[in-house]
Amino acid sequence: MAKPKKQQAKATKKSVQGGTLPKDSAGLWFEWLVELQARLRAPKGCPWDIEQTHLSLRTYLIEEAYEVLEALESGDDGKFAEELGDLLLQVVFHSQIATEEGRFTAADVVREIHQKMVRRHPHVFGEKSARDAAEVLKNWEQIKADERRTKSREKGSGDGPEDKEPASLLDGIPHTLPAVMQSFQLTRRASRIGFDWDNVEGVIEKMHEELGELHNAREVQSARQVEEEVGDVLFAAVNLARFLKVDPEIALKRTNAKFSSRFREMERLAGMSGRKLADVLRGEMESLWARAKDSEKTQVSRARKAAAKR
Repeated sequence: MAKPKKQQAKATKKSVQGGTLPKDSAGLWFEWLVELQARLRAPKGCPWDIEQTHLSLRTYLIEEAYEVLEALESGDDGKFAEELGDLLLQVVFHSQIATEEGRFTAADVVREIHQKMVRRHPHVFGEKSARDAAEVLKNWEQIKADERRTKSREKGSGDGPEDKEPASLLDGIPHTLPAVMQSFQLTRRASRIGFDWDNVEGVIEKMHEELGELHNAREVQSARQVEEEVGDVLFAAVNLARFLKVDPEIALKRTNAKFSSRFREMERLAGMSGRKLADVLRGEMESLWARAKDSEKTQVSRARKAAAKR
């Protein structure tokens, strides 16, 4: 039997204030989170929350996504769950703003993704079958293309020549993505219909080819050509990462972190001799870099041994 509205309101108010709730009811917790965000945006709510817009929240959405990745890699489940919650809050926040503007609600967001997942898994919820993950992805892209064509027809009159044009497999990849992520998405989409190399040697050969073209561009001293060829080299590197089942964005982030850690260690080592790193000669910098790498290996080895003892 459903609770009377007054009882529901009391339960919601209690949840916002920190009452005892069932830990296994994701739906109930989600409803309370939506209610909490609505309260924060209400006239007597939080001044900061009230001031926010979709545009002002963009940075937080990106930051929270990266913090989720960092927590995932840390192996700390508590931190991972916490950061996933922060990311979920961004979804609820945007949904609340849209609700106030009469555009859509949090329920619309959940319903849309639920229906989409059912629609794109006909091998689970329908009559189709899929032999392996590769076939699942191929069917997924075909279903997405069909969805785009349907939406295009619904938006248009249905009589113009533009409505007869097939949607591109590459449609839907945001132009706002960082370049590395965009390259990864483009090549991954193309690979799902068979536009790909047969083996990794072919991708490596392509990288060597692009490096050769970059060398030639440097020789003719054409800045525009050099820029283009550098782009081709980076694109080939992204393709290589994808072929090896490595996310290039994550791989590059890890390399950035590694470089940052080693460089800071070089600065520390230079400081121990009373100098700034900028005052150290290039040859000695190479020596400091080698020492930083050795120090890093020692720390990793100790961490692994400590983890093995747990």
